[in-house]
Amino acid sequence: MRKTKIALALSFAAAGVFSTSAMATNGTNMIAVGAQSAATGGTGVAGYFGAENVIINPALIGKGDGTEFTFGGTLFAPNVKTKTNVISAAPHAFNYDYPDGSGTSGADLFVVPSVAFATRINSTMSFGIGMFGTSGMGVDYRTNDGLFNGQSQLQIMRFVPTLTFNTRDRKMAVGISPILQYGALDINYRLNKNMLNEPPFGSAPADGNEAQYGSGLATDLGLGYTIGTYFDLNKHVTVGLAYQSPISMKYNGQLSGASEGFNLDANYPLAFGDELEQPAEIKAGISYASKRFMVNADIKQIQWAEAAGFKDYGWENQMVYAVGMKFIGKKSWIGVGYNYGKNPIQEQATSSDAAPTAAEYQGAATNVFNNIFFPATVEEHFTIGGGYNISKNASLEGAFVYTPKVKTTVDASAVTNGFVHSNMGGSGSPAATSSSSTTEHSQMGVTMQMKYHF
Repeated sequence: MRKTKIALALSFAAAGVFSTSAMATNGTNMIAVGAQSAATGGTGVAGYFGAENVIINPALIGKGDGTEFTFGGTLFAPNVKTKTNVISAAPHAFNYDYPDGSGTSGADLFVVPSVAFATRINSTMSFGIGMFGTSGMGVDYRTNDGLFNGQSQLQIMRFVPTLTFNTRDRKMAVGISPILQYGALDINYRLNKNMLNEPPFGSAPADGNEAQYGSGLATDLGLGYTIGTYFDLNKHVTVGLAYQSPISMKYNGQLSGASEGFNLDANYPLAFGDELEQPAEIKAGISYASKRFMVNADIKQIQWAEAAGFKDYGWENQMVYAVGMKFIGKKSWIGVGYNYGKNPIQEQATSSDAAPTAAEYQGAATNVFNNIFFPATVEEHFTIGGGYNISKNASLEGAFVYTPKVKTTVDASAVTNGFVHSNMGGSGSPAATSSSSTTEHSQMGVTMQMKYHF
């Protein structure tokens, strides 16, 4: 079984990988869940958008009058392509010349729901509630033998009640939102047993001789909170601050089960726990708003490096910068924006030695895992959107987000060499071999929502 190893490096990625609920993303987190926020670069810490502020900064619903209800969703289209020679770089390890693994993920179209409600209770209190798909990413190579027929998907949904207290002049407010979070993670892949035999390794893989890995869908519920505030510096300028707590999640059998194939032998042990915590976020923003014009600028830190699971895979804290403008007419509005967050996944130290150390092997395995099955690598997002009042109380709003392609190549040599060295029983050292993994990732998202205000 010790030869599973490599393959898993490509499939285990599914282990942390998320799919089904995602839009344009900072790491695995959506840049926005509402049409106005999405149109203006994912801003909204200080800019007032109505009920959709519930998920960004709960204090801001304290600016509203009456009752507002929004519902809609996002059609999300990621494009992920991967090529790796992590196995084919060492054909001497087999009596069969394995080709490079190469393919396009079939996980390329998803629908993400969004519902929000806000109402004023009295002159100093407001209540809101929302249900949102907020995070996710994943791949689907089930029809691709070269990528081990691997699939992974993570879905994160949040139920967010909100209570806000504002001053009578509404120049300041504090809001708090308890969070009930639902998460679902599924990882599965297939390896051919002929790859796992001791020498002689056999010839080409035989049909019907596959080993299936994966224990089915795992789910969990987690609790957290968001607390926020805003201050009106004058009639046009608002400053906002918000903190979102980390939320502990555990997906039994998913990450630990997927890591089993990485355990080559006593020389190259590798194991992962099943906890995958949603990270804390610290947010700040400033907004200038007049009757016909709004300009927003937000900054936030997503604390991947502090979150269980993500920190084990080498993720760094991510600074996200967002700017947006909104032009407001009598019955319509148009918004544009830009969002940037540097790829949070740090390439791990490794080497191309014929007999790598355990630390070098783990570094390369983590690189392969992140880059192939956890491609949270996109950085820039360009946004545009608008809305139109179709009646006195109802409006139709939409946004388009374009995320340019990012190409990342990571060193996988220690996985290839550890694979070969382990299958020689730890004795002998064949010539060192270099290998790598290259992934290309781009995204598009279209958000549509209806808004009712009365």
